[in-house]
Amino acid sequence: MAALGSVHRALRVLEVVADAGDGITAKAVARRLEYNLSTTYHLLTSLVEDGYLVRLEPARGFGLGPKLPALHDRLRSQLPIPPGLGATLREAHARAGAAVLYAAFRDADVVVVDVDDCPAHPVPTISAWRGALHATAVGKLLLADLSPARLTEVLARDGQRRHAHRTILDVDELDWELDQVRRRDLALDRSEFQERLACMAAPVRRPLPDGGRGELVGAVSVAVPVVPAGGPGSIFDRRARMEDAVRGAAARAASAFEDEISVRWDRG
Repeated sequence: MAALGSVHRALRVLEVVADAGDGITAKAVARRLEYNLSTTYHLLTSLVEDGYLVRLEPARGFGLGPKLPALHDRLRSQLPIPPGLGATLREAHARAGAAVLYAAFRDADVVVVDVDDCPAHPVPTISAWRGALHATAVGKLLLADLSPARLTEVLARDGQRRHAHRTILDVDELDWELDQVRRRDLALDRSEFQERLACMAAPVRRPLPDGGRGELVGAVSVAVPVVPAGGPGSIFDRRARMEDAVRGAAARAASAFEDEISVRWDRG
């Protein structure tokens, strides 16, 4: 149990350094995690020795190490990523006039694979999707696809904490919302994760050999700032364009999976 505790503490240190960016000091890490300084130094040194962190100039502290990109590449190789994803997201960005991302689902977790944004349309950052599934459009798509028993498990794992004033906290209200997601095959976040930010997500399903509905493997999502109703660029004015963009991108991603499957069949 002590070893597991040390692993947990080391991972939390890694997360703090990742969030802070290059140059965070041991004292700052210890303060944020409420660890004693000697324990923090020991964890940082171990992570440096293993290549997960690097020790920068003494006055600059610590930063992420060279081993992490290899882990990221291995993760990506195991994720359902449709061929031609970059072009699909660029087209959706242009059509929606909004930042676009593709998120892959891995069991009951979300991994952001790629984004297409620009200074005028930045993508909101989510440091941890666990605990935010009920408050995000992408997360609602994932939750809506789970069996009732698995949904109960995931909500117990994550909780339903508040992220913004419109976050859905009531279980019955969330059940109703997920029913709407299943009915529309589309999910919305109405300033539920971040104040004055709205998101929309459409599901990406990898075709099944029997021609069924397909396995939910990811989602295409757009995000726009909320402005007063009727104002230029309001969510109400842009909703049809955003929906057209995310549904079109999701369909194109699913078709890319289907084309990939066809090539495999052709190759025998």
